[in-house]
Amino acid sequence: MSNFSRRKWMLSGAGLASAAASASASQSAPRNIAIASANGLICCARAMQILRAGGDTLDAAIAGVNMVEDDPNDDSVGYGGLPNEEGVVELDASVMHGPTRRAGAVASIRNIKNPSKVAKVVMEQTTHILLVGDGALKFAKGWGFKEENLLTEKSRAAWMIWKQSLRDASGNSNWIGNVEVPTPSRRVAELRRVYPEMSEELLAYALDRAMYPPTGTINCLTMNAKGEMSGTTTTSGLAWKIPGRVGDSPIIGAGLYIDQDVGGAGSTGLGEENIRVCGAHTIVENMRRGMSPTDACLDTLKRISRNYKDDKAKMKFNISFYALRKDGAFGSASLFGAPGKPGKFAVNDGGESRLEDGTALYTK
Repeated sequence: MSNFSRRKWMLSGAGLASAAASASASQSAPRNIAIASANGLICCARAMQILRAGGDTLDAAIAGVNMVEDDPNDDSVGYGGLPNEEGVVELDASVMHGPTRRAGAVASIRNIKNPSKVAKVVMEQTTHILLVGDGALKFAKGWGFKEENLLTEKSRAAWMIWKQSLRDASGNSNWIGNVEVPTPSRRVAELRRVYPEMSEELLAYALDRAMYPPTGTINCLTMNAKGEMSGTTTTSGLAWKIPGRVGDSPIIGAGLYIDQDVGGAGSTGLGEENIRVCGAHTIVENMRRGMSPTDACLDTLKRISRNYKDDKAKMKFNISFYALRKDGAFGSASLFGAPGKPGKFAVNDGGESRLEDGTALYTK
């Protein structure tokens, strides 16, 4: 084809469409990439190190979330996580390995800092997928995992203040002897009297967590240049939960799902609502039908909303989804976002880890 003919063809509809397709393919193609929830900047950085070195995609995802599981300052994951109503930290985690199409999970496991690692052992060394409670702990100990107290001073203080905040309809408390509900300033004064050695910073943190406990968690999805994908979701679950409560994080198809032919998805937020719509699996199936990662997340959030007849006043919770498609496209969406602040998620596709804007179904 002559230069003139090539220019004429490029200016034609077919030429322009082909050029656009080529540009899209170059921008969305299998490559080393890690995405995670907003608390996953360091997670994505660690995962990228392993991907660049040629490591397995699941090893990369697990090593990434281990950074957060080990961090006592993240009180929604691993060590330092906010405990159940009895003051015991219970952890949940799941893993999925795209190339082998295998999965493993543990739920309501105590005294083990890195449940994501235990979930991988379940996947690799058993024919099971999910181990729970005492059985999960005994399994972990059998494979050499060490028991340790996961309750930090910060999370213990938050739990104690939460217990003291429990009152009957008349405002009575078994912990503090007044018979009327105190004002916020009086509440702080009482706490300073009960905990005279607690720093102002720790007191403010503990009171905030007691009143507004987070529904955190971390999800990480990874892909390498060969298009191999994996993922993991790990959490300390809902603060002050009934002992034994399990959310969506260790449920394959809810808190995590990977289909090597299509892509992967995961979630953070109130797990019960995600379980009811099999969120991660639904997102992957949406992408299989041609939806973008973001649209696939939004459609799944609409299913949650429909369970409440789209009444925003009744949805007193939030949930976020994350999706990574096999062609390298990714996205995230939350049920609610603040005006101008739709929610963030972490990404590393070769440079520094960064936070990107997601989107939100509703503004609140």
